[in-house]
Amino acid sequence: MKGPDFIIQLKKRIHTAMWPRGKWAPYGMLIGAGVLINSCIEPFSPPEVTNPGTYLVVDGFLNVSGDTSTVLLSNTQPVNSEELVLKEPGAIVSVDAENGESYVFRDMGDGTYKLPPAVFNQDARYRLRVKRSDGREYESEYVEVSKTPPIDSITHRVDPRKNAMMIYVNAHDATNATRFYRWSFEETYEYRMPYYSSLTRDYENNQIVSRTDNINVCWRTLRSRDIKLGSTIKLSEDIIRDVPVNIVDIATNKLYFGYTILVKQYGLTREAFEYWTDLAKTTQGTGSLFDPQPSQVTGNIHATADAKELVFGYFSAAQEQRKRVFIDERLGMYPRCQAPDTLDFKDAFTGSAVLLYYYMGQPKSGYLGTSESCADCRSQGGTTTRPSFWNER
Repeated sequence: MKGPDFIIQLKKRIHTAMWPRGKWAPYGMLIGAGVLINSCIEPFSPPEVTNPGTYLVVDGFLNVSGDTSTVLLSNTQPVNSEELVLKEPGAIVSVDAENGESYVFRDMGDGTYKLPPAVFNQDARYRLRVKRSDGREYESEYVEVSKTPPIDSITHRVDPRKNAMMIYVNAHDATNATRFYRWSFEETYEYRMPYYSSLTRDYENNQIVSRTDNINVCWRTLRSRDIKLGSTIKLSEDIIRDVPVNIVDIATNKLYFGYTILVKQYGLTREAFEYWTDLAKTTQGTGSLFDPQPSQVTGNIHATADAKELVFGYFSAAQEQRKRVFIDERLGMYPRCQAPDTLDFKDAFTGSAVLLYYYMGQPKSGYLGTSESCADCRSQGGTTTRPSFWNER
């Protein structure tokens, strides 16, 4: 329904909706307008969105700072896809220097390729090469190594309006040569369950026995998903001051028992910064480079046999600077759960409850049990293995 006819029909429907007149007239008009608008909405799903092609996604860079370099290979997905990311194992990934030296990455079997620490000439230029299992080959342009100044400090403060802890990074380059920056981070936090489980099931001997492991305390590590960028190109000095890199919601209880963040800083070329800026505009709403992409942001990697084949990703070589801080603010509140249930042996042994201990009392004795979410910290994605860096607190 378009043009004048649409307007005429709209007036007729609103006029009809106003009957009966009187105090109900305004409500009738609103209802009529709502019905009309709803009836004119039709889903629009162009084939370019619902059935796009599948293209290679390359995410990674050459770390020249004496640490492991990682490249991740996957494939694009439709915007409305709910399937897991399709990783690409079985490829040959390598980095070539202009002087002819070549470094081959190790295939980890899950679309991840790693290059052990090596000594690189930081004044040389490098390119990435990928050969897929079907024989198709891809390569990046040669890129210079981006120098990265150290992180000066990581600070934090509470924002009461957001009920969150804001974490900021500070850095500077006295030579005024960096100008373009990118950051990523890994946050690790300790959390504990409201109830402690001291019993477990021994199915071989048909018994309930004492638990030897502690599933009350866990640590969980999460990596940044948003793209964090900064530039000092419009400033007289190359100084990064209080750029936010993470927001920690206090209600998550990440800050209650112990929290640490490892911030990684990378200098960028202007071309790399422009790529990451464009990518941020299209992915911040969906999550990351590996989420379904709403538009085309390709980069500096291309197929050697077909220049028109789309390839997503940007290869760069850079120094990586790291800094870790611990935050011991004890913000949030201790998690709570409902009172545990009392179970007899049969229900305790055959059921799914996490067993706490045996309770002897009047008028009823039995095993106390509760849900995994109240007594087994592993149910929330963490591990009971204390991280090695946790002792640095």
